[in-house]
Amino acid sequence: MTEIVERPSPAYTRWGIERVLLAPKAFYFCFYAASSCLMPFLALYYRQAGLSGAQIGLLVGISPIITWLAAPLWGALADSTRRHRLLLMVTIAGTISMVALLSRATELMWLLPIVAGYAFFSAPIMPLVDNSVMDLLGERRELYGRQRVWGAIGWGVAASLAGLLVDRFGLGFSFYAFIFFMGVGLAVSARLRVSGGTIGQPFWQGIQTLASNRPLVIFLVTVLFSSMGSGIINNYLFLYLADLGASKTLMGLSLTVATLSEIPVFFFSAILLRKFGARGLLLMSLVAYVVRLLAYTLMPPVWLVLPINLLHGLTFSALWVAGVSYANEVAPRGMGATAQGLFTGMTMGLGAAGGALLGGTLYDSLGPTMMYRAAAVCVLVGLIFFVVAGRSRTSTTSV
Repeated sequence: MTEIVERPSPAYTRWGIERVLLAPKAFYFCFYAASSCLMPFLALYYRQAGLSGAQIGLLVGISPIITWLAAPLWGALADSTRRHRLLLMVTIAGTISMVALLSRATELMWLLPIVAGYAFFSAPIMPLVDNSVMDLLGERRELYGRQRVWGAIGWGVAASLAGLLVDRFGLGFSFYAFIFFMGVGLAVSARLRVSGGTIGQPFWQGIQTLASNRPLVIFLVTVLFSSMGSGIINNYLFLYLADLGASKTLMGLSLTVATLSEIPVFFFSAILLRKFGARGLLLMSLVAYVVRLLAYTLMPPVWLVLPINLLHGLTFSALWVAGVSYANEVAPRGMGATAQGLFTGMTMGLGAAGGALLGGTLYDSLGPTMMYRAAAVCVLVGLIFFVVAGRSRTSTTSV
């Protein structure tokens, strides 16, 4: 039976809170709250299980690769069966199950398939929800950031609490907190008006059409370099802080500080784009990444992580706003979804995986200080490439 999806009017109330969009806001909050309770602590859990830096790099590296490959497969299944809501709930339940198993696994031979299963089930969750939110907003899609900001709020609120409770009850609490928030998210998903439209075109079909777009290729290569630096930060910062003797409370607080810096960038993204443009925001992000990575090498003292993490808004959030805007700008007519998929795949997929794998090897062989310096050089190479390769382009859509 074909799933019938009612599409409400995207009209807003005076305060910008449409009743139908309360469920997406709640889901963003729960999803990112769950993520903040678990993802930053996974490297510590793997270390506690006795794994080496290279083994940790393998585990954190396979997840984004599988995500990159699995998302279009789930999307094709959803579109062909027209069971978008059912598949969303199945993938959320599958993600919860994988995390429950992960909390009991301590050997690499068991961790590998469980981590792969987690990535496989979690891959389509955000594409399905984001696609539905954009559909609900209709002509007012520029207000997407006002919905997505609740994910940043959820991450910041839960991260600070998770740090305190992990300090008190141990790393096992992070798994329980994830399951709790995702369980609430599963209940909320039953209230979501899930769109029956397509998520996007197949990845390789998009590559064939967009491969000849030189400005987009320059942009994606640049994003790959910066995302490798981001992958190192996301996967190894807590490991580095633990080696420096930082408490779990400080770790959680560092996430809260980082998240607070996201909120104004997302909220005022339209103003920033008008003032600096996508190119200006991307340049700002690249410079901030280099400064941020080098700043980590100044620790100890460990409390320096708090002011350093204030740069997160200029690194991640500015990069994300610039990337989404630029991909939309250069995409050929009818290929906007594919261009967005390429950007997401490069940042959350290939770039994140490369940073995770490279970081694990460097952490073991050279230590964290040299790892962060190498990451800064990597982003700097991307910055130089972006400036030099884009210098000759004169069109308004050039990089």
